[in-house]
Amino acid sequence: MSVAASTDTYENTAISARLISVENGVATNSGTLSLGLDIKLAEGWKAYWRSPGEVGLPPEISWDGSTNLATAQILWPAPERFTAFGIENFGYNKRVVLPIQAVLETAGQAVELQAGVTLLTCSTVCVPHDFNLALTIPAGAGIDAASAALISEFAERVPLGPDAADIEVETAVIADGALYVTARSANAFVNPDVFPEMGPTFTFGKPDIRTNSAGTELWAKLPLLASEEQLPLLQVTVTDGSRAVTAMPEWSNTVPDAPFELVANLPDLAQILAIAAFAFLGGLILNVMPCVLPVLSIKLTSVLNHGDKPSHEVRNGFLMSALGVLVFMWVLSAGILVLQSVGITVGWGLQFQNPVFLTIMFLVLTVFAANLFGIFEISLPSGLQSRLARSSVRDGYIGDFATGAFAAVLATPCSAPFLGTAVAFALSGRPIDVIIVFTALGLGLSLPYLLFAWKPGMVRLLPKPGRWMLVVKWVLAGLLAGTAIWLLWVLMGVSGVRVAVSVLVLAVLFVLFATIQLPGRYTRTAALAAVAVLSLALPGTLTPPPTIKEIGQDWVTFDRSEIPRLISQGQTVFVDVTADWCLTCKANKTLVLDRVPVVDRLRDEKVVAMQADWTRPNPDISRYLEAHNRFGIPFNIVYGPNAPDGIILSEVLTSDAVLNALDAAALATDK
Repeated sequence: MSVAASTDTYENTAISARLISVENGVATNSGTLSLGLDIKLAEGWKAYWRSPGEVGLPPEISWDGSTNLATAQILWPAPERFTAFGIENFGYNKRVVLPIQAVLETAGQAVELQAGVTLLTCSTVCVPHDFNLALTIPAGAGIDAASAALISEFAERVPLGPDAADIEVETAVIADGALYVTARSANAFVNPDVFPEMGPTFTFGKPDIRTNSAGTELWAKLPLLASEEQLPLLQVTVTDGSRAVTAMPEWSNTVPDAPFELVANLPDLAQILAIAAFAFLGGLILNVMPCVLPVLSIKLTSVLNHGDKPSHEVRNGFLMSALGVLVFMWVLSAGILVLQSVGITVGWGLQFQNPVFLTIMFLVLTVFAANLFGIFEISLPSGLQSRLARSSVRDGYIGDFATGAFAAVLATPCSAPFLGTAVAFALSGRPIDVIIVFTALGLGLSLPYLLFAWKPGMVRLLPKPGRWMLVVKWVLAGLLAGTAIWLLWVLMGVSGVRVAVSVLVLAVLFVLFATIQLPGRYTRTAALAAVAVLSLALPGTLTPPPTIKEIGQDWVTFDRSEIPRLISQGQTVFVDVTADWCLTCKANKTLVLDRVPVVDRLRDEKVVAMQADWTRPNPDISRYLEAHNRFGIPFNIVYGPNAPDGIILSEVLTSDAVLNALDAAALATDK
């Protein structure tokens, strides 16, 4: 046991730590001591503040076994912000001394200090520490000048209270998934930061901090990553260089206006053209992705229908189909901009999380498939038929337009190389970026139509009409029926078996009412309308609330906060963000993730395969994707001791790409 102003030093490769005291002896009538926990961190290692951020643990000291010690309070120097694994954390690096105010039970008497210290340090891995420091300070007099200077240096970094600081933290409000904080200072802010504290269940993302032109007013917006309905007390620490304040601002009902709008680093023309080229290639590749079958069937049907028409009608028909694709993309762009304007996160294929959309698509495909199988014929009112007969061209153009639009709708559950980059650029950019990217995407998707429009004579290269067309018709009907079954399976994952079975029964009734002769002039129309309305109403009323979905034994449920801990234990983490409605995800799983040698590697004890199911809306997964500037899936990333920030994989996986990423992220001994 030491009899000095300092304890022995606890040391390992991450830190060295000791307990120091200003006083070498307890002076007569002195009832307090100024202590400090002196922590030196090795290069790249960090320790945590009292509120560590999204993950981490703050240092704790147990004084059990001490004598003549009433209380001991840690004073926390202002923290620094650091990012690991894409997560915001607060703490210290290099060196920190935590000042400790100790109050004695008996003034002027000797004290024996037994400090049981628990703290966590992290670099690319995390190491918990648990050690004891013992210090005896006898009755007497004397000051340790070196310890006094060191403790004073860090005590000056402890944030002041609101009455003593020149920074006034004014208001706070939670709105639109974010915490807004305002502050003011007579001295201009230079490099401010904001650290809110609302307990362990409230976590925040990287803040957007702005000041007015004079630098005297501060505005901060912190994305709310996790929260509860009940708001606890809020404490905010604002730092700015060597000054800092901790205060409890008043809650406000008004979201403060930002002092200025961020001037975006606008892309130049070459960058826009490059992204547009990516979108065009992504749209073109969508034609050969797993979702191509229903799209291809519609294209083939369109081609066959143009076989005996004049060239100008063939050209116009394919142009109308291309226009249908583009109009869908423009409508999608408009919808995205409207949703973004009200603060709703959007992404590629998110409509497949909506049970009403799935029901509509299932019913439409079921009716189309039944019609192609010849179960019933769709007949229009006689008056309308007469008008269409006089204008058959117009009728064909409407059908061509619908063909293109419908093909574009069915292409959205697929992803493709280049598509993720382009869509991420659009969704994080300006409205004009959204329009350019989705227009280019539509042009790529409609390129087959445009080629036929450019060379209508290519239609004559197709086989002449005959009995073979009946076989093709049945094949196409089978493809549509298969797509309808797949949509029903997706609906089952989103809304449950009860909703899926109910929608299936109603679809059968719809086809039955369309097939059989019903008494009365309007009976059939009324019956079909009733079934359609009931089908659309069911998903919204019968869909149960989200539950944790069971996944395979080789996979664990996605937990973002677990990733750093697993890596600190030397594990490699493979994250797969997937959904039932994502055809590219299913292709990746079938062709790569569930096949040897990848499946064997994912079952390795040093690898944790983590699956995030985005079949239904999940804000945690949405925020995780946003943190990586992604707005669509599949999304696969590999973390490990050698890749703490993760290695992002392409949308379309290959065995070599997955294995190489796992090797690159793992410790050398694990490869």
